[in-house]
Amino acid sequence: MILEVAILNVKHNEEIKFEMAFLKAQQIIMNINGYISHQLQRCIERPNRYILLVNWNTLESHTIDFRLSDEYDEWRKLLHHFYEPFPEVEHYKSIFSNV
Repeated sequence: MILEVAILNVKHNEEIKFEMAFLKAQQIIMNINGYISHQLQRCIERPNRYILLVNWNTLESHTIDFRLSDEYDEWRKLLHHFYEPFPEVEHYKSIFSNV
C-alpha cells in the first residue's frame, strides 16, 4: 500500500467553498482503480491549511490510473483553483504500523 500525502494551502476565505467542492471531488477519487481510502484534515493553527492522505494499492494507481484519467480533469476543475501555492504531493510506503 502507498500513502499519498498532500499539504493543501487554500486561499484565505475560500475554506468553506473548498470543503464543499471536496465533498464532490471525493466521489471521483473513490471510484478510481487502486483507491483504498482517504482523509482530509484541517489544520488547527492555520485554518486555511489541510492535509490530504490517500491510500492506494500501488504508486501507479495514483500516478497513472488517476492522474491520466478523464476523472482527474474533473478533480482538477473542482479543486486546483483553491490552492496557493500549488501543493507538492509525495508518496510513502509503510515501514512500521500498529494498524
